[in-house]
Amino acid sequence: MEDSRIIKTEYSEVMQKSYIDYAMSVIIARALPDVRDGLKPVQRRTLYDMYELGIRYDRPYRKSARIVGDTMGKYHPHGDSSIYEALVVMTQDFKKGMPLVDGHGNFGNIEGDGAAAMRYTEARLQKITQEAFLADLDKNVVDFVPNFDETEREPSVLPVKVPNLLINGAEGIAVGMATSIPPHNLAEVIDGVKAYMRDPSITTRELMKYIKGPDFPTGGIVINKDELLHIYETGSGRIKVRGRVETEKAKGGRTNLVITEIPYPMVGANIGKFLSDVAALAESRKTQDIVDISNQSSKAGIRIVIELRKDADVENFKNLLYKKTRLEDTFGVNMLAIADGRPETMGLKQIIEASVDFQFEVAGRKYRTLLEKELERREIQEGLIKACNVIDLIIEILRGSRDRAMAKACLVEGRTQGIRFKSKESQVMAEQLRFSEKQAVAILEMRLYKLIGLELEALIKEHEETMANIYRYEDILEHRDAMAQVIMNELEAIRREYGRTRRTLVENGEEAVYEEKKLEEMEVMCLVDRFGYVRTIDTAAYERNKEAADSENKYVFPARNTGRICIFTNMGQLHTIKVADLPFGKFRDKGIPLDNVSNYSSEKESIVLVTSQSQLNLYRVIFATRMAMLKIVDGGQFDVTKRTVGATRLQEGDEVVSVVLLKDQCQIVLGTAEGYVLRFSLDEIPEKKKGAIGVRGMKLGSRDYIEAVCYLGSAPEQAMVEYKGKQMEAGRLKLGKRDTKGVRVKL
Repeated sequence: MEDSRIIKTEYSEVMQKSYIDYAMSVIIARALPDVRDGLKPVQRRTLYDMYELGIRYDRPYRKSARIVGDTMGKYHPHGDSSIYEALVVMTQDFKKGMPLVDGHGNFGNIEGDGAAAMRYTEARLQKITQEAFLADLDKNVVDFVPNFDETEREPSVLPVKVPNLLINGAEGIAVGMATSIPPHNLAEVIDGVKAYMRDPSITTRELMKYIKGPDFPTGGIVINKDELLHIYETGSGRIKVRGRVETEKAKGGRTNLVITEIPYPMVGANIGKFLSDVAALAESRKTQDIVDISNQSSKAGIRIVIELRKDADVENFKNLLYKKTRLEDTFGVNMLAIADGRPETMGLKQIIEASVDFQFEVAGRKYRTLLEKELERREIQEGLIKACNVIDLIIEILRGSRDRAMAKACLVEGRTQGIRFKSKESQVMAEQLRFSEKQAVAILEMRLYKLIGLELEALIKEHEETMANIYRYEDILEHRDAMAQVIMNELEAIRREYGRTRRTLVENGEEAVYEEKKLEEMEVMCLVDRFGYVRTIDTAAYERNKEAADSENKYVFPARNTGRICIFTNMGQLHTIKVADLPFGKFRDKGIPLDNVSNYSSEKESIVLVTSQSQLNLYRVIFATRMAMLKIVDGGQFDVTKRTVGATRLQEGDEVVSVVLLKDQCQIVLGTAEGYVLRFSLDEIPEKKKGAIGVRGMKLGSRDYIEAVCYLGSAPEQAMVEYKGKQMEAGRLKLGKRDTKGVRVKL
């Protein structure tokens, strides 16, 4: 048996190293973009794969599934969903300031609907992607690295000619850090880059004369212009964005509010949330100005119409939307990107500086490659021109040589051994030939038609062009100003072709101030049916429908519209609701579930009593529990503003079975599940604080519990008591004492 070595290592050290390695892998290789090309690895690999597959802007679309499969197999072995999601986002003009992929089919919409499956959609590169992101890859402008299994090579970064990190922005969540960069206007960013190249000492404030602020594809209005300087200097902060709201005249003298642009953070499912929030404002009576709301958005753009009442204060209502809905939202900025292989939070100038440095690096590598090719071309051209001048000698050498090697040796080194010449002079001239290797190969491969006069002229002209290119490339490489001018010329060409006007307005907006209309205090009737739906109606409407209201609802009580209603539950909780939050309308209108307007949950607890806080303040309250614990509490103790408080203290396994307002009651009757009944005076029940458990009202058997509680008024002997579904006279029950067993009743 071979000896084996066991390496003992501290477990915490192994965990720490493993976690750090994992975190760095997520940060560098997945979640964060590179400051040079503004792309995450999955985006870079997808675009490069499309380029390699030849899916160009001027060629037919190809199935997304083909692109995803090829990318996954060659470059990105992390699952097809992540690749397809990246491809989808790069097609969406409502998320990207400059879409990089031209999608054909259903690639989702601004309202949050997802894209169709990848087998149904097609895609190809956008023209700008091909020209500004993938051009010159054949000129050794960036380093290529092995892919995951070292069977392919991929670019470590794309030679992007514009600061894509600013133009398209970025979002990503890594381990312990996240990036959130807003999109900007292409034309403005290029102007800013050119200004920096002219004066590298330019300040962020001066750069902002060109780059006004973020330019969201959804438009909207940035309202904290003065805070942008700090955000762009530090790379972090919060941008406040509002939707654009216009007014339209409607029939009957009414005014419609039309939302034509939404805040960028509202893209997706948040449009639906906004619509439901506006509807909730009407349902909860925060405003009574809304007549109707409709989403009329289409491919032409956003159009959300809110119809208002004729006498509505439009500006005040607009401010309500800003305050209570996501029509005013914030975009958290954290300009984190990978720079020199490590994550770094960068300001506006730092990003532009990194982009410009990258442009100089790419341009330097490009023109060095071009220069090498032109120098090689010059060498061959000079050889061919020289050969044409002594073409008769070269033909004589070729005819007199036994093989290609002998002819090449003569052209390169002047060796004439074995070659048959017509004259000694020809041999002497041949011995003086000193063509280079490349020139000799070109001469040997030259076709006879090249000897035609026009072809010779073309060769000389081509040589002149080559020399001009060499002088130009050497000038660009030797003088930084010349290279800067070339870069700026390319940027200006991109700006002219792809620049567009700004969509987002940047200003210092006023704080939205909503003046809530004071309610005209009045008494209403609160109705709660057996299903837990609640509503309020006018007292006059109640009087007209009193019989139906009392028979159809479980709880009917008066309340002030400025007050609260209180819900006591079997779990000993008290939930309160503002009456103003309840729907107020006609008698036959449908109410709203208590679950929707309070912390009460019908799934976890049941209602024992619903009443108004004003009623509680007038009376005392008696509690009875399943374990026969009783107490009386002053109703004023429940005058609270919290949405939920404890109404009573319960023993383990106990629950409240009855909560009643004490008005003219004088006796209580307790009935148990095993058929025992006890009647005694309420005077025997002490008044306690709401946090007390209370006193025992009746002795119970080991498995018995209180099932029914009944209260008797001023003439208890004649009163009827309902017990186990049957009516019985209270006079049949002997008046007993609290904390006794009671008598067994046969029904």
